[in-house]
Amino acid sequence: MAFQSTPSAAHIRLNAFSGVWEGEERVAGSAWTTEGKANARLSGEALFGGFFLEQCYRQTRDGAVSFEARNVFGFDASDQTYKLYQFDSAGFAPPSPASGEWNGKELMLMKASPRGRQRTTFTFENEDCYRMGVSFSPAGSDTWQEVVSGIYRRSSPTSSNLS
Repeated sequence: MAFQSTPSAAHIRLNAFSGVWEGEERVAGSAWTTEGKANARLSGEALFGGFFLEQCYRQTRDGAVSFEARNVFGFDASDQTYKLYQFDSAGFAPPSPASGEWNGKELMLMKASPRGRQRTTFTFENEDCYRMGVSFSPAGSDTWQEVVSGIYRRSSPTSSNLS
């Protein structure tokens, strides 16, 4: 594969996450937290000339930070899938990235770890609003449990590339 000096349309599609976003979330009860509502603030910025996008995520509950993450999105031309590397305040090192594809305005990514499988879905309603849902299936189980879901809106509406 030849060196590519400019991002492809697949890379540029990740710009849909650029900018500052705010949202309301519903958090399911789990071994890590109690059920309830949360607020989230996210900021996305293209990296390395547009080949990757970094998203900084901060969730607050009852006025205090309850969860933080750094997400790095990319497109892997070798298998034609999108990748998501997530590092978060739960402290688990990701053994591998989540991997998936866009289907219309929805990006679904799956990952597996010794703890189980995680499915993350981002559904864009328009350029300035998207929904996210995370569900988890414990190791050895076929049952999916909701972890968190939310709806996010740009703090300052701006144009992005969803095509």
